Amino acid sequence: MELSELDWSALWVTLRLACMTVIVLLIVGTPIAWWLAHTRSRFRAVVEAVVALPIVLPPTVLGFYILVALGPFGPIGRLTGMTFAFTFWGLVIASAFYSMPFVIQPLHAAFEAVGKAPLEAAWSLRASPLDAFLTVASPLAIRGYISGIVLGFAHTMGEFGVVLMVGGSIPGQTRVLSTTVFDHVEVMEYTQAHIISAGMLAFSFLVLLGVYAFNRKFPIHVS
Repeated sequence: MELSELDWSALWVTLRLACMTVIVLLIVGTPIAWWLAHTRSRFRAVVEAVVALPIVLPPTVLGFYILVALGPFGPIGRLTGMTFAFTFWGLVIASAFYSMPFVIQPLHAAFEAVGKAPLEAAWSLRASPLDAFLTVASPLAIRGYISGIVLGFAHTMGEFGVVLMVGGSIPGQTRVLSTTVFDHVEVMEYTQAHIISAGMLAFSFLVLLGVYAFNRKFPIHVS
């Protein structure tokens, strides 16, 4: 049995969501990871705990509070006069929070492994802090970037609880592959559920295999 138009639409929404989430997390997460790798602040442990919180927090709990925040009476809704609940951009915000540790933690580890010696060498050659980051630290931390991008993308592809709480399952807008599987199972359409689930299982396995193989082949060289 072939997949329906709604199933293909869910695939497109899922891919868009994963791409946008990774982009947002790279923009927001890179400075956070850099700060964590170099700061001696007493608040470092607090920030690390916040970044790792989605790993242990039940997705429904995280999704509930994000839903409240994005609703018309939440802080974001009151500030902007708009509601992002049950919209695609609401899903992006929720997914960025939920996938945060899978992007920031690999970047944090990569920046720590690079160390300060390469940066100090660049500074001694009169490179600005931004130049040193872009031309020295970032290339050396490429393994962290690739791991973060791949893991963040894959994790977003498989989200269920958070996206269901914040976006529901609106066809063409917030219906993603994970909620599509749930919808098929609810009406006992097991063939379609098997096809989508098997595809997601194969994708997840290949992603993890690729990340581990890449990390073994291209380890970070510490100065």
